[in-house]
Amino acid sequence: MRGSSLRLLLVVLLILAVVPYFVDLGGSSIWDANEAYYVDTPREMMDRGDYVIPMFNYEPRLNKPVLSYWMVAGLYKVFGVSVGVQRFGIALGGMVLIAAAFTLAWLLVQPDIRNPQPHQTSTAALLAGVGLASDPRLVMFARRIFIDIWISAFMALILTFFALSERIPARRRLFLALMYVCVGLGVLTKGPIAAALPGLVFFLYLLVHRELRRVTEMMIPLGILIVAVIVVPWYYALYLRDGSTYIVTFFFGENVGRFVSGIGQINRRPWWFYGPVVLSDGLPLSLFLIPAAVLWFRRWQADRVQTLLWLWILTIVAFFSFSHDKQDLYVFPIVPAVAALGASAVLRWKDSPRVTVTTASVAGLVFAVLGAGVLYLLGGGGRVYAIEGVTAAGVVVVAGGLGAAVLAATRRIPVSVTVLVAALIAFNWIFVVRVLPSFERYKPVPPLSDYLRDRLQPDDRIAHFNVALPSMVYYLRRHVEPLYSAEGFVQAMQSSDRVYGVVSARDYEGMKDALAGRTCVLHRVPTFDVKLKGILARESLPELLLLTNQCEGR
Repeated sequence: MRGSSLRLLLVVLLILAVVPYFVDLGGSSIWDANEAYYVDTPREMMDRGDYVIPMFNYEPRLNKPVLSYWMVAGLYKVFGVSVGVQRFGIALGGMVLIAAAFTLAWLLVQPDIRNPQPHQTSTAALLAGVGLASDPRLVMFARRIFIDIWISAFMALILTFFALSERIPARRRLFLALMYVCVGLGVLTKGPIAAALPGLVFFLYLLVHRELRRVTEMMIPLGILIVAVIVVPWYYALYLRDGSTYIVTFFFGENVGRFVSGIGQINRRPWWFYGPVVLSDGLPLSLFLIPAAVLWFRRWQADRVQTLLWLWILTIVAFFSFSHDKQDLYVFPIVPAVAALGASAVLRWKDSPRVTVTTASVAGLVFAVLGAGVLYLLGGGGRVYAIEGVTAAGVVVVAGGLGAAVLAATRRIPVSVTVLVAALIAFNWIFVVRVLPSFERYKPVPPLSDYLRDRLQPDDRIAHFNVALPSMVYYLRRHVEPLYSAEGFVQAMQSSDRVYGVVSARDYEGMKDALAGRTCVLHRVPTFDVKLKGILARESLPELLLLTNQCEGR
């Protein structure tokens, strides 16, 4: 395929890849648990007229800074309060990540800013942008996880502006100032990690190139001032309201404590946990990190942007590999760098033909196997796991994978990767248009909330035991009591108040005797909270039960 034809095709694919981020945003209900906080907390802040202290479930929620809530509240002010409006804000963050990948690839492939090669750089930039836009994980995250998308976006912008300052020295001061603005916004989104990690990466970058003396060129005093102007006003307002308690708890508990010992549900994962995560973040271009690494080893000193991107990836992954409670989204800020390096390796495949051809062939076969796995696990699930669109999605991925493998074997690498991208775009369209609407039947909160809405009286209580369903707060506009012990739940159900309790069918069986016939089941709904072993065995879906302790009239 000629270069101009490939670029035109990539432009078309980029448009097709971006549209699903904005399709039917309000068509599916809230995802428990993370999304519920960023839908409802801004609503509660607006209802109270208090934009200093975030509130969720009508209680203070100060485990994260406030910027994410302000962003959603601003959208609510303009467009009204709805789940779709909040998701529009997440989708915008996804666009920032895609734009960062586009820019980083442009800088990576452009060897001399004074003698541009527009065809080469535009192809790389387009491939990086469409490659990241087609990533199913980004599509899914950009429809449900506000804070992690935006902290990733701000950190990606920090990296991008630093890279621009290195490649275009005449505009260094402007780009560094914009970088510090993004640092401040990142700190106000998730905390000091947005300043500490980029700072560590840039220090290592200067150290590797033996240029630590250039720290004086980084405008650090001005940067501190810019970050302080963005961050300090909210913390100062919080201090005036409640003193230093919440501030100290956040910095030492939510940050240091989470890193050292974990908070809440602990996920004990091996040190190599992030290896598969890196390869799955940014598909399909992430699979080309191996040939990208080969190219880097050959000329790491000559290609400064390439070295910067690798240091960004390796430092972030290494840092969080030492954390106690590893989460895959912790390293998501690497995806624009991964996409840029992968796109560069694809277009420079002739510099390392054996490794790249092998990688492209394996990538196609991996996609075919993944698609076949989807067909086996869910496409033939019958009535137990009936989800529309799964068969079509699996067939598209299998066909795309096999086609890409054949093209790779004939050494048509850019075309092979483009086929993978096109298959993922088709997969994403099927996912958004058919799979997500079908999956609604397995979300328990909307039907439970619909059942309760007309029955609730002002003094009634709602209690949850051992289930994470915070979105019920948004749907019912009521406080929900999360109970973490069976004894506490039994005591609540035995109180003189009318209590509506939500519990799994399994947990209910274990406490029937303790409840001593004081409750009755009003409603039951299926959920998709099953393990791979259960799917393979075609086990029935687990159920959640809605109970009450005053059964007369039900």
